[in-house]
Amino acid sequence: MKELRVVSGDFKGRQLKAVPGVTTRPTTDKVKEAIFNMVGPYFEGGTALDLFAGSGGLGIEALSRGIDHCIFVDREAKAIQTIHKNLELCRATGSSEVYRNDAERAIKPIVKRGVQFSLIFLDPPYKQQKLKALINMIDENNLLKKNGYIITEHGSDVELDIEIGRFIQLKHETYGMSSITIYRINSGQEEE
Repeated sequence: MKELRVVSGDFKGRQLKAVPGVTTRPTTDKVKEAIFNMVGPYFEGGTALDLFAGSGGLGIEALSRGIDHCIFVDREAKAIQTIHKNLELCRATGSSEVYRNDAERAIKPIVKRGVQFSLIFLDPPYKQQKLKALINMIDENNLLKKNGYIITEHGSDVELDIEIGRFIQLKHETYGMSSITIYRINSGQEEE
């Protein structure tokens, strides 16, 4: 198993625990660095949502790079335990919330709270892609801030639409078997 670590920012170099077993596939350091170079690389506050959090690596990286608060969601008990351990290792428990839930179910209480996000990470298991439905759900519930990003990680064989709801593809990169597709609100639609 490859070592997981925080690539940059306040927690740079901290080793992170991986989720035990083979059901969770962590984002590699190379892909993580590429993601944050596309959307940051550093932030002045804001809130992030890591919806298929796994080990919590993406959300923790966002906290390390200046995001104020991150909500982590995963439905696997082992993943939840791992996220808690990694947040403790980075002394980031005060700037985070962790919930064991399905992605779709987790969105409902977030909507009730009226939270809007600067960054939303969607990295579902490759065999169970529901990205388009989730992106539509994010759109319908107005969860993304005007200048925010939706960062999806998916199998390189998956092609996502250029436009989904109010969102437009900003970038698409492939790294081996993984692809990253990043969406923003289509600013052209606001002028109509």
